[in-house]
Amino acid sequence: MSDVAPASAHPKRILLVEDDDALANVYLMRLQAEGFDTRRVNNGEDALAAALSYKPDLVLLDVMMPKVSGFDVLDILRNTPETANLKIVMLTALSQESDKERADSLGVDEYLVKSQVVIADVIERIRHHLGN
Repeated sequence: MSDVAPASAHPKRILLVEDDDALANVYLMRLQAEGFDTRRVNNGEDALAAALSYKPDLVLLDVMMPKVSGFDVLDILRNTPETANLKIVMLTALSQESDKERADSLGVDEYLVKSQVVIADVIERIRHHLGN
């Protein structure tokens, strides 16, 4: 098949932005087990710095976090030339349609509600957005 990456290809980089340590550890272990190069930060301020220094292929972004909210992180990343084209998947407890609409208006690639997905769904959506 032509879409199989060569063995020398670098693993895709995922920036996990999640302030819940238990949940973040579950995702971190699973993403690494799936072959992704994964870095985790626990607040929006660190997410902005890591997006520039780590240069992830995709950001898995929580919304409700200390310092800077996920909505603000999304807005800033979309309006920064170096990160404007990053794939951004929000994974949040916020299930209100107004929250989803806000994320969509800010340019999110996908909005997933934590209570409505299992980790396998999230991995599948990440693979979809990364094209593998």
